[in-house]
Amino acid sequence: MTRSSPSGHFLSNERLEFLGDAVLNSVVTDILFTRYDRQREGFLTNTRSKLVKRDFLNQLALEMGLDKLVVKSRHIANSSNSNIYGNAFEALIGAIYLDQGYKQCKRFVEKRLFKTFIDLDKVVIDEKNYKSKIIEYCQKYHLKYEFVLLEEEVFSANSHLFRTGLVINGKKICEASGASKKESQQNASYKAFCMIQENPNFLKGIETFTVVEQ
Repeated sequence: MTRSSPSGHFLSNERLEFLGDAVLNSVVTDILFTRYDRQREGFLTNTRSKLVKRDFLNQLALEMGLDKLVVKSRHIANSSNSNIYGNAFEALIGAIYLDQGYKQCKRFVEKRLFKTFIDLDKVVIDEKNYKSKIIEYCQKYHLKYEFVLLEEEVFSANSHLFRTGLVINGKKICEASGASKKESQQNASYKAFCMIQENPNFLKGIETFTVVEQ
């Protein structure tokens, strides 16, 4: 397996990475949907995000030994890019898909990876409570927070849809839906958690924050 370099001397895996990323998301979604047929959308989404996130794929690639197969240019070898091996894993998935198709790609993930390298039940047990994380974050930085029920739709006696907004220091940060109040709060918390992780200036900019409707 090779990584691209500025000089172009190596064949780039970037197109395979692009394909592999999409296929991996589809395969993991397929497996989770079938295996956890009684779980709600929020659970499936959060579990999938843990299985395809970058640091998880980096560690998985190392456990598989992909680091021994990646040929890097001097420029890449001397860089601090820690995502090389996760990218290589995505390229591998893309290559399997092109060579053998979706069914064999799913079989590889389900029969080889989940049985050898990934304890799926442990991943599920370790499912993060994002609401607790948001509460801890707000308490740490002395922020006022509130989960506001924005809307409730009733489809039948046993079918409801709740939409909750997360308000921090008087600003609506995000909103999300769920089949219960608890699930909608968790989903809103997950969105806020991702925003905090992706934006190092989240705390500084919260006073001027304007929510984007989702």
